[in-house]
Amino acid sequence: MTTQYLLQLVISGLVVGSIYAAVALGFTIIYKATRVVNFAQGEFLMVGAYACYAFLVQMRVPFWAALLMTILFAVVMAMTLERLVLRPMIGEPIISIIMVTIGLSLVMRSIVTAVWGNDILVYEPKLFPQETVSIGGVPVSQEFIWCFVLSMVLLAVFSAFFKFSKAGVAMRATAFNQQAAQSMGISVKSIFALSWIISAVVSGIGGVLIGNINGINSSLYHFGLKVFPATILGGLDSILGAALGGLIIGLLENLSDGLCKAYLDLSGVKEVAPYVILVVILMIKPYGLFGTKEIERV
Repeated sequence: MTTQYLLQLVISGLVVGSIYAAVALGFTIIYKATRVVNFAQGEFLMVGAYACYAFLVQMRVPFWAALLMTILFAVVMAMTLERLVLRPMIGEPIISIIMVTIGLSLVMRSIVTAVWGNDILVYEPKLFPQETVSIGGVPVSQEFIWCFVLSMVLLAVFSAFFKFSKAGVAMRATAFNQQAAQSMGISVKSIFALSWIISAVVSGIGGVLIGNINGINSSLYHFGLKVFPATILGGLDSILGAALGGLIIGLLENLSDGLCKAYLDLSGVKEVAPYVILVVILMIKPYGLFGTKEIERV
């Protein structure tokens, strides 16, 4: 194995890992505010990718306008689902709400398949320049660099939002104690709605980024399942953990796959590597690298 090949694996892993991190942020935001694990996160990503395809390719809208329209679509979708499906479930057992998210995932998958079918669709024109640049002697596509930069910007913006904005502080207070937050005048229902909106937006943008690299089809929802180990690794209630967990899983996935192909002639390792890592981490630190110990007790 050459140094150049190893560097190529690291760069690819960081790019994919940065998108994992952005989508893992969606898992974390909903869990921090509502204590619910959203099993429709992958479908949020898939719907965002298809919405951008509809605006960009089918309606011929320029890229940045299509991206903005995709974000608005994600906001409306999240508000509708929260108001009609999830808000009536407030106060119900957590397992019931989780089952609702599983039901939502099946419905969203069926709608996408009915509208766009199962064929692989490609963004045309491409969202980002296809020319390569040299990093350490390794040619890297500019679309990889754009995806990495946009994912990191997304993480930085929402980290700052949670730390410094009034709404972010209210979300943290609600996550800590809903009754105490309500007694301080915070609208818990509004915070729940905001958490679903942010989650749908970051997942939708993640879908656009991954769809730009690989194309899109109805199996894109699997990406949400691959992100789940990254979320657990970092800690389900930690934004910093979501970011680092995504990058670590992306790197380990790519490196394990590349090494097994080079030395053992094994392929497909990247499909199982995240779950192996997940099992090991859960055995050592059940609450993840940065998660709180309360999760272990729950």
